[in-house]
Amino acid sequence: MTLKIKKQDTIFNVEGHINTTTVEQFKNHLEFLLLYTKSVTINIDKVKEIDKNGMKAFHDLYATALIYNKKFEIIGYGCKDIYEDIQHHYAA
Repeated sequence: MTLKIKKQDTIFNVEGHINTTTVEQFKNHLEFLLLYTKSVTINIDKVKEIDKNGMKAFHDLYATALIYNKKFEIIGYGCKDIYEDIQHHYAA
């Protein structure tokens, strides 16, 4: 399945699978947004799958946001699990 990222107001809605096939597109698009906007909020309600490559992309995007002092938020079903994974990674 293709990955769709659509902007609605200030939120980027992600739809599809974030996996080996789509992770490069996902990461490149969001890195671009992080570099050229003050903040990025993504809604993952319509994401059907996030594999280990997708989780690594979230870690990398979080690190990029920290480096450039940008606000990076993930909202929607499953966001708590992603935040816990990121926090666990940075606590270690």
